[in-house]
Amino acid sequence: MKSLDRRFLKAAWELTRAYWYSTEKWQARGLLSVIIGLNLGHVYILVLLNEWNNRFYNALQNMNRDSFFDALGEFGLLAAAYILVAVYQIYLRQMLEIKWRRWMTEHYLEAWLKDRAYYRLQVLDTGTDNPDQRISEDLRMFAAYTLRLSLGLLRSVVTLVSFIAILWRLSGELVVPVGSWQVVIPGYLVWAAVGYAIVGTWLTVKIGRPLVGLNFNQQRYEADFRFSLVRLRENSESVAFYGGERQERLHFLDRFRLVFSNFRQLMTQQKKLTWFTSGYFQIAIIFPYIVAGPRYFAGQIQLGGLMQIASAFGRVQDALSFIVETYPELAEWRAVVNRLLGFVNHMQEVHTLPANGIKVKRVDGPALLVQELDVDLPNGSALLRSINLSIEPGDSLLITGASGCGKSTLMRSFAGLWPFGAGCIDIPAGKKIMFVPQRPYMPLGTLRDTLLYPNSNGIVTDAAIRSVMVQCRLEEFIDKLDHVDNWSHILSLGEQQRIAFARMLLTQPDWLFLDEATSALDEPTERQLYRLLREKLPNTAIISIGHRNTLHSFHTKKLNLTTGGAWSLLH
Repeated sequence: MKSLDRRFLKAAWELTRAYWYSTEKWQARGLLSVIIGLNLGHVYILVLLNEWNNRFYNALQNMNRDSFFDALGEFGLLAAAYILVAVYQIYLRQMLEIKWRRWMTEHYLEAWLKDRAYYRLQVLDTGTDNPDQRISEDLRMFAAYTLRLSLGLLRSVVTLVSFIAILWRLSGELVVPVGSWQVVIPGYLVWAAVGYAIVGTWLTVKIGRPLVGLNFNQQRYEADFRFSLVRLRENSESVAFYGGERQERLHFLDRFRLVFSNFRQLMTQQKKLTWFTSGYFQIAIIFPYIVAGPRYFAGQIQLGGLMQIASAFGRVQDALSFIVETYPELAEWRAVVNRLLGFVNHMQEVHTLPANGIKVKRVDGPALLVQELDVDLPNGSALLRSINLSIEPGDSLLITGASGCGKSTLMRSFAGLWPFGAGCIDIPAGKKIMFVPQRPYMPLGTLRDTLLYPNSNGIVTDAAIRSVMVQCRLEEFIDKLDHVDNWSHILSLGEQQRIAFARMLLTQPDWLFLDEATSALDEPTERQLYRLLREKLPNTAIISIGHRNTLHSFHTKKLNLTTGGAWSLLH
């Protein structure tokens, strides 16, 4: 199959082998061995059923009552064994499939979250669309298709080897007169089955090749459409305030138009393939009777022999027609593998970023040191130049400047999120650091989990939580600590920012970075919360970004950023 080139198969094997050489390898290999054994047993039962065809139909032709009932009893045993094998084939394959998917999900989640790759994939704009779908949907399809197709190929090969010998033995010789000569073709039914399958496979690949690209695009367009719907749900209030329903509808329809258009092409191509494959398999039902009929009517074989030949021919033809039968799944499998390969390669790019970027290191020492820090935009243009700072424990620094001058990007650099630039940021080792964005993250779960995020497993007493909630003016939610809800929709932005201050007091970090963390609060509440920080966390260094003049009195240093990369530090 031309499309399944060597390079692609090597890459697909790299995706596959990780699990089979993991810590679960012996369990996985043992389960796979049992499944392979059941597949071999399945083929052996088919061989026995093929021989049973001969005895059963000969008993009918000869009107032999005893042989007829003996054959029925034998069939009952074979059918029971067939059912048992078929049930556990599927059951154990699904067990291996879900175990494999679980391992891959854990593995890919770890890689996606490691070094904040989930964030950097967006910042670097690597072209990885919908990584959530890669992990949830494509991993499921990869495990399912890989097992189903590989086991199906194994069964086809074993079936071919088993039945081609039977068919060769039953075929006899075909004598073809050519002028004054007679050409003898031994095992002619085997050659007929091989020729029929080769022609069918070649035409299937030729007709169905476009399905690979169409399936790839369909999954992408479906995911984009679904993502746009999720975004509306997450930002429903903002859209409602703007009255943006018409614009959202047009946006949704544009996304769905791609889904619809690609699916129509997929339908057309699938129709062409189905026209051919349906005809191929229908002709295959009668084809063995046509090629074996002359020997039957010549009295060379009985009815049982004809039925056995038809059965054996059908098995050989099915085995040789593996690609014809599974081409739509092969096309979808290739699309899935291509999407996963893209995802894996882009994550590797993120994890192996050049070492000449901004270096954030944990070092021994009391102060946070910023040395010759250059911050660039992704296109390489300069945003900030040669920043040098020293911030001691208990210090407070206010970062100010016009919008777009790089305040939030500088904060991202402190957090190790921004790779564009150069210089070094030394952060004291062994100290707790906390970054607070303008819109705090509200995880799904209880309000208690939200208050303690990301350290929800920490041991904090209810009394301590309630005390902090009162201090941060959240007393109305004290009775809802263990309520599970979508808190990002229930709480206003001001309430969410007060939740963030409660987190700070409960976490008690040594270094605290605030990115306009009080923008939605009134000035009296802002003053109260900053005073609370200074009172409860006197040794914590606080680095804030803000526009309000009211923040100046809570900070001992001021870093003012201006356009063109210039900056000034005031005490």
